[in-house]
Amino acid sequence: MNASQRPASLSQIMPPLVLGGAGFSHQVHQNPNATQTLKVLQRAFQLGLRAIDTSAYYHPSEILLGEALSHPDMKSRYSRDQYLLMTKVGRITATEFDYSPAWVRKSVLRSLERLHTPYLDVVFCHDVEFVPEAEVMEAIGVLLEMVHEGLIKYIGISGYRIDVLAQIAQRARTEFGRPLDIIQNWAQMTLQNDRLAREGLNAFREAGVTVVCNSSPLAIGLLRANGVPVGDLGDFHPAPLGLRVAVKKVADYLDQIGESLAELALRHAMRRAQAFSSPDFRIATITGITSVAEVDDNLRTAQEVLQVSSEPRWLWNDEATRLGDGDIIREKKDQLLRDEVHRILGGWLDYCFPSPGDDWDVTTKKPVVASL
Repeated sequence: MNASQRPASLSQIMPPLVLGGAGFSHQVHQNPNATQTLKVLQRAFQLGLRAIDTSAYYHPSEILLGEALSHPDMKSRYSRDQYLLMTKVGRITATEFDYSPAWVRKSVLRSLERLHTPYLDVVFCHDVEFVPEAEVMEAIGVLLEMVHEGLIKYIGISGYRIDVLAQIAQRARTEFGRPLDIIQNWAQMTLQNDRLAREGLNAFREAGVTVVCNSSPLAIGLLRANGVPVGDLGDFHPAPLGLRVAVKKVADYLDQIGESLAELALRHAMRRAQAFSSPDFRIATITGITSVAEVDDNLRTAQEVLQVSSEPRWLWNDEATRLGDGDIIREKKDQLLRDEVHRILGGWLDYCFPSPGDDWDVTTKKPVVASL
């Protein structure tokens, strides 16, 4: 199947769980490597997790994923139409963006080469709130050209700012005469921040979007007992000290009663996604994974919320049979835990990270130079 043979709606093929490729980057891992990536993909695909989200910005994620997917063991077991590949364009480094038509096209072609694939299922414009809106629209136009060329199947935008995402989605529908297929928003359908559900989903749906990806259900590793991830590039996490302290109190409380913050946070995010999903509007959860152990842990946790078929294929709750008694008991217990977590978080509940911060100039797409 090539990219021109595109089904009517991405919601028809998007699974409820997606493997986040940032785990194979220098941002969150101290030694991303080909052996680790291959083992993770082998285990993930074996357990039915066959959609991958990455970005050229998550270097060297695309390269490592491409090497793993083209490995003889993977190629002999899985044809290209048995998994989804999603990547992003526009963000190059922490402080460098290029949304020019020439760069967008070059970036997509490079991703195709790195990932060893003739087409990409989804391409996002990455972190759109950091660049002028007009440049985002120009980049979307280039991606649409590449859809017509059969190199991309679906297009979308990603970022943190819900208001910016909604505005661009509506403008794209007006200017191009068709909606975006997908929007990715990070860390805002979590145990700590639920703004995506309250402020984003209806706006995105009204703009004609049929799939929303909730990435970073653990808020880029904040919502876990062992603190934020620190990769080769150091501590890049935007959480202020006060929020980190509050989350540490939450983690300690849960540990004392035999519960895991990471597992509770993942179950919570997946339940919220399922609650707002329907056959024509899906909210998928992107879970970051860096090791085989994390594949097993995350998918074991996922099975407390989702069902998996014998193929295996992860099912949306409207496709699945009724939850078992054990799942219902777990959900009720989680509701009580969630309420206590929210009490401990106090004023940090629904706190939003500044994106971009005051130190960024959207017009110049560069950090603000402090005046003397």
